[in-house]
Amino acid sequence: MPAARRIWLCADDYGIAPGVNEAIRRLIAQRRINATSVMVVAPAFTREAAAALTALNASHKRARIGLHVTLTAPFAPVSEGYRPLRAHGFPPIGEMMRLATARRLSAERLTGEIGSQLRLFVEAFGRAPDFLDGHQHVHLLPQVRDALLKVAREAAPAAWVRQCGRPRGARGLRDRKALLLDMMSVRFRSKAARLGVKTNPAFAGSYDFVAKADYAAIFPRFLAGMPDGGLIMCHPGLVDDALKRLDPLTDLRERELSYFESDAFARLLGERGVALAAA
Repeated sequence: MPAARRIWLCADDYGIAPGVNEAIRRLIAQRRINATSVMVVAPAFTREAAAALTALNASHKRARIGLHVTLTAPFAPVSEGYRPLRAHGFPPIGEMMRLATARRLSAERLTGEIGSQLRLFVEAFGRAPDFLDGHQHVHLLPQVRDALLKVAREAAPAAWVRQCGRPRGARGLRDRKALLLDMMSVRFRSKAARLGVKTNPAFAGSYDFVAKADYAAIFPRFLAGMPDGGLIMCHPGLVDDALKRLDPLTDLRERELSYFESDAFARLLGERGVALAAA
């Protein structure tokens, strides 16, 4: 029997809301996921939340913990003098995309904000993150990618950064969002390689977050062509009032949580010759 492909299954958004934190910790404890990325600017990222996550790795490392760099609304910067601001917080993702594409962001302020978020991570966990990525994939944008790669290389040299290009054999043209991530990741990988910053070999997990989405039917396609060391993004969670105030992705989080706790998920990994990488 061939050796299983070892993948990273990473739950994004730890810190966004208590229900999301609880769900992610539950899946780590059950060994159903093996990575999570932390939003240090989010309201439910507290000392207690960081300690509870750290405790899961106390006796045996169950999960890699990364920094989920956040530069979009409805969250606010943690560095002094960050611009642009909208209603005292970050602009929405659409505006960030326009500004970054037009090269109208300040490299100095981006670097300062990302560096400040990384320092908050180090204060909370006592060490640098295992990896870095971006909320709403903001880290792939022009200017932002340069700032993030600079901070990663200088302040977390052992960390890897998330690129969002799909495996070569799974790059269909019908998924426009995934196709855009593929294209943006080409330049991101190239810049990371020139700087000596490591990246994951492949990525999956993007889908249309619509009410009718059937996650149990969608997830198997993420495994198609996924190589050893590839990463699948997910967003499990329990819906609470805090989440409803901050993020439109609500009920689908509970659908993802239910799937990852199911026998069907465990059975699928076995059938496809896939296992979670050792953290």
